Amino acid sequence: MIILSILALLACFILLARVVDLFFISSLDKISKDLRLSSDAAGATLMAVGSSAPELFVALFAVIKPGEHQAIGIGSIVGSAIFNLLVIVGASALVRKATLTKSPVIRDLIFYSLSVALLVVFIWDGKLEMWETGVFLAVYVLYVISVVYWRKWFKYEDNQRDEEEEPDCNPKGILAPFDHVLCFIFPKPKRYYLVFFVSIVLIAALSWVLVELAVVISHELNIPEAIIALTVLAIGTSIPDLFSSLIVARQGRGDMAVSNAIGSNIFDILVGLGFPFILVMLISGGTIEAGGNLLGSSLILSGSVLLLIVLLLVQRWKVGKLTGIVLLLAYLAYVLYEILKL
Repeated sequence: MIILSILALLACFILLARVVDLFFISSLDKISKDLRLSSDAAGATLMAVGSSAPELFVALFAVIKPGEHQAIGIGSIVGSAIFNLLVIVGASALVRKATLTKSPVIRDLIFYSLSVALLVVFIWDGKLEMWETGVFLAVYVLYVISVVYWRKWFKYEDNQRDEEEEPDCNPKGILAPFDHVLCFIFPKPKRYYLVFFVSIVLIAALSWVLVELAVVISHELNIPEAIIALTVLAIGTSIPDLFSSLIVARQGRGDMAVSNAIGSNIFDILVGLGFPFILVMLISGGTIEAGGNLLGSSLILSGSVLLLIVLLLVQRWKVGKLTGIVLLLAYLAYVLYEILKL
């Protein structure tokens, strides 16, 4: 049973990655052009929201599932945030060196630091209350407004970008069976709004399966659900973020890759926690428990934010091999820390 569950978990992770790699990015590029969004704005909003859909739906399904499974939702959000910041930004830096546009990166770091600070303060007492989740959602509204108007307030130009590639529906290789199934399900690339919608639906469905599998594996291996969520589930649900950021980084859009990673984290914390929890509390009342290992991981997340800021200041807003190696080593140290705590 446990082997089948693990294999099903891996299959879900692969499908999540391929949905983004083959369909999500190309449809998102076309939509952002229709909306005349700059690269950093598209990365911080549309790409961040779409590729963070797994974390949002995992958190939603975790809190509405009968039983006390809130740790899965919060743990996947916190773990994904650490993964996004250290691994996605680090891997993007290794793929292609880039000089970041200072203005939008400062904007995202300000809101991200605020989001992390609110998370630490709100879960310090081991629970989340309704007014706290309301604050999360209000801050995200302010973030979206700032993204829309930031370019008008602080003039800056987009970095040079390469043309995006159309999805290849003549797949080869070990992932060909997955790709054939997805190419059959998805509409033609020219119907990119429908492609985007189908992507979100599939991500939601796969996220529901991931929550169910995480509960089964946690019980079978006698590992706390929070640990499964902070590590395995967090990495799996961040696969779309990783692939989308690596694709745009390879195309020379370092701003979009970094904005996607940081914007995804802002969305994860403020909406990924705020929306599901306020919905449940409006229906059933009470508070959401947030104990276990989550406070310690949230403090580690705060440290990772400071690490990134220091690296950007030292490197003068450039990301390259040194930045990538330091961030990836920091994530490896975090994973070893979580494993040694078991």
